[in-house]
Amino acid sequence: MGVILMRFRVLLIHVGNMNNKGAQALLKSDMSIIKEILKDVDVMISTTDIEGVRRLNLCVTKILPPIVDIPHEKADLFAKRFGFSRASLNYKIFVIGSLIWMFFQALIAVISTLLEKIGLKGFYRTEVFNSIKKADIVVSCNDENFKETASLLRLNIYWILTWWSMLFSRTWDVLSVKFFNKPIVMFPNSIGPFRTRIGRFLARLSLDKMSCILVREPISYEIVNSLGVKSPKILTLDTALLFRLDEKAVFNDFKHPSIGVSPGFYAFSLSKKEIKRYVVEHAKVLDDAIEKYGFYVYFLPHYISGFEYDDLEVSKAILDNMRNKEKAVIYEAGSVEEFKCALDQMDLAISSKMHPAVLAISGLVPTLCIAYDQKQTGFFQSIGLGEYVISIQEFSHRKLSSKIDSIWLKRNKIKAMLKEEVSLSKDKIKDTIKSTFSNLLNLNNRHVQGEIGIYDQLP
Repeated sequence: MGVILMRFRVLLIHVGNMNNKGAQALLKSDMSIIKEILKDVDVMISTTDIEGVRRLNLCVTKILPPIVDIPHEKADLFAKRFGFSRASLNYKIFVIGSLIWMFFQALIAVISTLLEKIGLKGFYRTEVFNSIKKADIVVSCNDENFKETASLLRLNIYWILTWWSMLFSRTWDVLSVKFFNKPIVMFPNSIGPFRTRIGRFLARLSLDKMSCILVREPISYEIVNSLGVKSPKILTLDTALLFRLDEKAVFNDFKHPSIGVSPGFYAFSLSKKEIKRYVVEHAKVLDDAIEKYGFYVYFLPHYISGFEYDDLEVSKAILDNMRNKEKAVIYEAGSVEEFKCALDQMDLAISSKMHPAVLAISGLVPTLCIAYDQKQTGFFQSIGLGEYVISIQEFSHRKLSSKIDSIWLKRNKIKAMLKEEVSLSKDKIKDTIKSTFSNLLNLNNRHVQGEIGIYDQLP
C-alpha cells in the first residue's frame, strides 16, 4: 500500500477517562497507528476528561468537550470537588440534574448545528462543531461506547441510567458528524449486549451512520449483525495490543517468580456479600500460590478513581486478608508506560479488568481472566486463551487455584503460542485500519458519493 502524503485532519471522539490505564493505552495506541498511516496529520480530541488528556502531553491540535455531557461523569467531577461519595444523596441529586441538563444540551445542540449548517454562527460548543467541519475523518475511539450492560453482571437502575445516558451522548455525537457529511469509523470496539428496546434503538441509530465499524471480538460482531446494522463491519482485535514502550522505559527489580494481580469490578455491580467473597477468595488463592510455588505477588491497580471500591481499595482489601503479606506489594504506576513495564516483567498475570490482561498478553505473559463481560471472554478466545477465563459470578478459590496450576505447568508452551498469536494479531489490526483509512480518505478526497467499498469479514 502506498504512503498517503497529504496532511489530514482527524478528530477523535468518545475518548474516556485517563484515570483508567486502559483508556490511556487505547488513546496512545490509536494515535500511534493514525500517525503511522497518515504520517503528516493534525489530531483533535473530544473527551469528557479534558484535564486528564491534557496531562498526557500528547501532540494534538485541540482538546474539546463532547457535544452532550455524560451525567455520571459530571457527577463524579462534582463529587470529587466537594468531597461527596457516590452513595450520598448529593451525588444522586446531581446525577438527576445532569440527566435533565443532558436533554437540554441536545436541544440547543440541534439548534446550533442547524445555524452552523446554513452558514450562520452557532452559539453552543462552536469549537466542537468547527472541528467536525474541518476534519477529513472522525474516529470513534474504542472505549465501551455502545452497550447497555456488562454481559456477565446483573442489570440495576444505576447501570440502566448510566448506559442509556452514555448511549444517548454517543449517538448525538455520531448524528452531528453525519449531519456535516463527514466519514466516521469506529475503531476496534466491543458492542452490546442490549437488554431493552431503547438500547437497541440508540445503538442501531448510531451504528447505521458509521462509515465502517471495526469490532474487536466475535461476540460483538454477532450482536452487530443481530441488530440488522447495514454499515460495513470488520472483525479485528483490540488496538491496545499495539501499545509499546519506548527505549527509555525503566524496568524495576521485581522478585521472581512473580504474579501481577489487577483486581476490580464496576461500581454498584456486586453486593457487599459478593465483594467480601471476591476479596477473601482472592486472598486465599494468592496465599496458596505463594506457599505452593514461591510466588511474589504484585498488585497492579488499573483504575484509581478515588471512589469507594476502586482498584486500589480492592487491592488493599485483598492484601489485608492475606496471611503472607510480607510477599505481596501494591505497585501504583503513575502512567500507563509504568503500568505496562511492570506487567511485562511478571511471570503470570491475573486480571479482572480488560486492559491489564491485553497489555500483559501483548508482553507474552501467561494470563488468567476473571471476566465480567463478553469483551474479555471474546478477546481470550480470539487470542487462544479461552480456557483461562472464569466468570466473576462463578469465581471461587478452587477454580482459580486450578487455573493457576494449569497455566503455570504450561507457561512455556503458552508463551510460545502467544509470541505467534500476538504478532499475527498486531499485523491484522494494522492492516485493517490501514485499508479502512485508505478507502474512506480516498473517497473523501475525490468527493465520491455512494456505497463504501469495504466488505464484511467473517470470523
